[in-house]
Amino acid sequence: MVKTYREALLRASSFLEAAEKEGHSIEFVFLARKGWDKTKWLLNMNQPISASDVQQIKADLEALLANVPPQYLLGYEYFYGHKFKVNEATLIPRPETEELVEWCLKENAKNTTKKVVDVGTGTGAIAISLKLARPNWQVTAVDIVPETLAVAKENAEMLGAKLDFVLGDTLTWAKEEYDLIISNPPYISASEWELMDESVREFEPKSALFATENGLAIYRKLAQQAQQVLAKDGQIFLEIGFRQGEAVSEIFQQAFPDKKIQVKKDLSGNERMVYVH
Repeated sequence: MVKTYREALLRASSFLEAAEKEGHSIEFVFLARKGWDKTKWLLNMNQPISASDVQQIKADLEALLANVPPQYLLGYEYFYGHKFKVNEATLIPRPETEELVEWCLKENAKNTTKKVVDVGTGTGAIAISLKLARPNWQVTAVDIVPETLAVAKENAEMLGAKLDFVLGDTLTWAKEEYDLIISNPPYISASEWELMDESVREFEPKSALFATENGLAIYRKLAQQAQQVLAKDGQIFLEIGFRQGEAVSEIFQQAFPDKKIQVKKDLSGNERMVYVH
């Protein structure tokens, strides 16, 4: 019979590791639920554990063993310093996407005024982060899934970001020009299915992950549509799969022969971003 918080979490962690799952994920979820930082954890870890906390750990352990992502258990994830609601209608925001936002902001000074569209907004993480960092920008967030767009709207309201929202497919709905198009589109090919973590395969929305034509279908669509709606001196920022730098560059160079294409590596050393300008 476990008696302390430390014993309960060690035991739960060992169960996860025995099942070849991330052992620390149960501690991550539990501390987040309790609102405990490392200091509070050190103060409480050898305290007697309550019956309700034992039950919570048990329930979370079962969910983690079934590959439910910790962020879906908690209902949120942090992105670019902001807390975003997530659920199974949304992709969980990733750190590499923060690097795309950072690059976009670095290339566009604070005092600029731009019309921006975020294609495939998901939680709204990109669009909302840009709007909060650049209040002068007019930002439109687009998604094809109504349930996903509803979460993005909720996040914008919670974080006090005034955006325009469009339920639509890529840029097919656009009637005016945009200074900046940014997107983290579906880009995983069917052949990469086996490389993915089980929790991603089982729980995150497939429509936000996978694309046909070796993962390049949405880039081709965006490149074609952007020719009609990108302003003359406009910019495009894209997240890409780690093997797609050359292919995506070629697609956009053909669409915009007069523009410069830059591919950038993320902090892990993988090519993950493309900048068209």
